[in-house]
Formats: sequence, structure tokens, C-alpha cells
Amino acid sequence: MNLSTDYLGLRLRNPLVIGASPCCDDLDFCKRLQDAGAAALVMHSLFEEQIEFEENARFQLIDGIGDSNPEAQNYFPHYEDYSLTPDLYVRQLGLLKAALEIPVIASLNGHRPGGWIDQARRLEEAGADALELNLYSLATDPERDADDIEADQLFVVGQVVETVKIPVSVKISPFYTAPAHFIRQLELRGAKGAVLFNRFYQPDFSIEDLDVHPQLRLSDSSELLLRLRWLAIVSPHVGLDLTASGGIHTSTDLIKALLAGARTAQVVSTIMRHGATAVTTLLSGLEAWMREHEYHSPEEMRGALNLARCPNPAAHERANYINVLQSWRV
Repeated sequence: MNLSTDYLGLRLRNPLVIGASPCCDDLDFCKRLQDAGAAALVMHSLFEEQIEFEENARFQLIDGIGDSNPEAQNYFPHYEDYSLTPDLYVRQLGLLKAALEIPVIASLNGHRPGGWIDQARRLEEAGADALELNLYSLATDPERDADDIEADQLFVVGQVVETVKIPVSVKISPFYTAPAHFIRQLELRGAKGAVLFNRFYQPDFSIEDLDVHPQLRLSDSSELLLRLRWLAIVSPHVGLDLTASGGIHTSTDLIKALLAGARTAQVVSTIMRHGATAVTTLLSGLEAWMREHEYHSPEEMRGALNLARCPNPAAHERANYINVLQSWRV
């Protein structure tokens, strides 16, 4: 049985990647993940705000005026809230590269053109095998339309691709009017991969202190369904490598992601719940299923359930929608 796969031009021993998470801060835990079978590791994101704060020392200004300007203090995290400053992030990347044999993928989180793009070169020089751009952007300005926002994001991707020689993948949200078109535009800008999808952490309201509180909830398998739909739709039409991220908790989830067209699958929540042994469990289940169904490699099964054989995917999706709604009986 050969589980190896190509991702972003890297030869991985299997399709299971540790997604961006605090796991990268613990070298010993990263070694255990590698020993359990993880094929690559994505560091948690270095945020554009961190880089801007460090370069311009704006966090000092924000702290200084925060009491008189609530929009400064309340809506920006304190600089010390970030787990790693840009310099420490680069140092941690070097430590991971020295300690691990599997590829280490650095991550940048941003959405606007700016000086943070220069950081991509630093990460490449520090030894990153690839770079994941996390386009986490919440469109709250009613004066900006979708075309304007997407144009900025595509410009950022193009700039980063031109800045570095290592492969670049892009992690996006599902909230685009035309995700398939946007992913194709990413490919035209030089991206080698796309990660589907970001998880937006929804804040909750407190009716006691009339405040907004961030909520961290780990994913579950139900979140995979959205990823499966778009992997199945997009995978026949693009040449870049697709990754499923969000909702991979069981071997069945991993198998479904590959059948939908994913080249790799990223896991975070399940290893935060169960530790490094979750990696071994997922891979053992994948291998057993492949043996039972006479698949010899992930490449043979990849995309077997995508919509390549469907002449009209939109009609197919609407038909399923109608069938599901009409299946309910009172």
C-alpha cells in the first residue's frame, strides 16, 4: 500500500497534514505528530496586524490612546496577546525545520496589500517548504463591493507569488459569490494550492454585561459537508492542489475528502481532542478502506465522487436540494 502523494510540488508520505494551530509552538508534540504519521505541518498564522505593529510601533500608540478612544483599545488585541512576534515566529520556524523531517509550511494571515508581504521572503529564507496565505477577511464596509475586495486579495496573492520561490497555497472562506471562479483566479495568479475552507469563529452576545465575547469551538464532522460540496464542484476544473480543512475527524471523513477531489486533508480539532494518536487512527482507517476497495494509492481514488461526470452541476445540486426538502414528512 502506497499512501504517498504530491502536494505543492512536495512529496508527502501520505495525504494527512496538520493544519495551522498552536501545535507548532510545542516541538515535542510536533515530533510526536511526525512519529504518528503526519505528512506535513502548517504553522499557525503570522498576522498582518502583528507585522504592521512591529514595523511601525503602532501598538504603543494604540495602548496610549486606548482609554480615550474605545475603538482603538477594544477592537485590537494587545500586542502581547499574540503567541509569537514576527521575529520569534521566524525563530520557531527554524527550530521546527531543525527538529522535523516532514515539510513545514509557514502561514501568513492578511487580506490587504502592504509591507507584510515582505515577511514572506523572511519565511522562505528561514527554511519554510511552502507558504499558506490565509485570506481571512470579514466584509463589513457597505461602501466596498465584492469585486473590490476580491481584487485586493488576488493582488496580494500575486505579489506574494512574485516575492518567493517556494510554492504558495491560499486558504479561503466559503463566502464568495462564485468560489469556483475565485479559485481559478488564484491559480492564474500563480497559487499552487487552495485550502477549503477557513473557519470563522462566531462571537456571542452576553445579555448580562452587554458585551461581545469570542467563542472557540472545535469543529465536528458535520462541517465537512460544505467542503465536500465545493471540492466536488471545483476539483474537475482547476489544476492547483486542493486541500480539505475543517470537519476531518474520522477515517471516513478523510476518505470522503479524497473522493471529492482533495489532494490532502488538514486536521486540527481531532488532534487537540485526542492527541497525536488520532493521526495513526485516521491513517490506519484510510489504509484499511483502500485495501478493502482495492485502491493502491490515494491518486487512484482522488475525485471519484466529484462532479466531473455531471454535465450540469448546478442542476444536479438544485435537484438534490429539492429532493431533500421534499423528503421531510410531518
